[in-house]
Amino acid sequence: MRKEEWFSDEGLGKGPDMATAAHPSSPTRQLGETELIWMMAMLMALQAFGIDAMLPALDEMAADLAVGGNDRQFVIGIYLLTAGIGALVPGALADRFGRRPILLGSIAVYIALSLACALVTSYEMLIAIRATQGFFGAGIVALPPAIIRDRVGGDKMARMMSLIFVIFLMVPAIAPSIGELILLVADWRAIFVAMSLMGIAVGAWVHFRLPESLTEENRQAIRPRVIAGNMGRALGMPSVTGYVLGSSLVFGALFGFINSSQQLISETFDAADIFPIVFGICAGSMAVASWSNSRIVERFGARRVSHSALFAFIAVAGLQVWFAFQPDEQLWHFVPLMAINMMLLGFIGSNFGAIAMNPFFSIAGAASSMHGFVRMTTAALLGGLIGYSFDGTARPLALALLASGIACLLLVLFSEKGKLFGPPDAVKGPTKMTSC
Repeated sequence: MRKEEWFSDEGLGKGPDMATAAHPSSPTRQLGETELIWMMAMLMALQAFGIDAMLPALDEMAADLAVGGNDRQFVIGIYLLTAGIGALVPGALADRFGRRPILLGSIAVYIALSLACALVTSYEMLIAIRATQGFFGAGIVALPPAIIRDRVGGDKMARMMSLIFVIFLMVPAIAPSIGELILLVADWRAIFVAMSLMGIAVGAWVHFRLPESLTEENRQAIRPRVIAGNMGRALGMPSVTGYVLGSSLVFGALFGFINSSQQLISETFDAADIFPIVFGICAGSMAVASWSNSRIVERFGARRVSHSALFAFIAVAGLQVWFAFQPDEQLWHFVPLMAINMMLLGFIGSNFGAIAMNPFFSIAGAASSMHGFVRMTTAALLGGLIGYSFDGTARPLALALLASGIACLLLVLFSEKGKLFGPPDAVKGPTKMTSC
């Protein structure tokens, strides 16, 4: 059995003593791959919980704060949007000061503003705090890919990111049910208290166990020209651009489903009583795909797997459009197809991200921030537009899924110069770890 450790002589070109000497505040005990994967997944899950646990509470929150119609979706959409904008900041700072301090600061903001959300007296105040929380807490999602890229690259990074997504996606699958349970004993404000408690637990774990992964030679100066240059490099490479923009579009359609899911399931299909189950089936399918991807991606390559999944995504989206325009679409038509397409997104997301990050070992923080900014802001804006277009049917969502899949394929063709299903990535940066 293979057991892998970080900060080994083979891993970063430095032994453990040199790594900890450079960063004396870091834990001295090495962090194993399995623990790192769980930690990065739970960091990203903080954001997922803060979105999906709210879904069952939207009706109660809207009634309590006098919010009408589709406006209730803003409590989710504004958080996603500002998290995307805020993703520009932590990567550049983390490339200079290290991953740990910036990450811990983002967690602290998440905790404090979750508690503030529980105390609001108006919807406008809630939106303002959620916007601030998304912006200043963006590091919890922007930095995990950089921390992983500090250690591995290529298809191995795709495998690790897939495993992270398996764990991370368990949270959207169960978060609505947790929200429902909280609502049985308290009101919607208690969900924000639960967010803060989860943040405290994950923050303590990071503080005591995560070593600093940024080496001294890869620290970047905090100068506007340097930062702009690094971020421009992270997006300006043609072989990368299509993957970043393409994933932004397909995940924008996914965000459109998340934004409108409570209304779609409850109103269109009259299934409010089983909403957590339906949402869990869809989100859980992504976790299944991520686990499957982790088993096959190093064998077949991130490109072959993700390109195949993209073609299947387009085909399934075409079926969704056909059913959506039938006069009697039923829940049992909608859910299996939505679950399949979310499963296919599980093959697309982590692989596209790994392909886009592979060239940027020395500026992983800036690249992760820039890619996160483009993906999150584009997806949040598109998802908000799709969600706000809800008309009592599944048609806006189905059309958006099909259009985003086709546009994504065109962008990938641009990045690959018209040639799909390429070989596994050549790895740049340290990828070997000790075995025992």
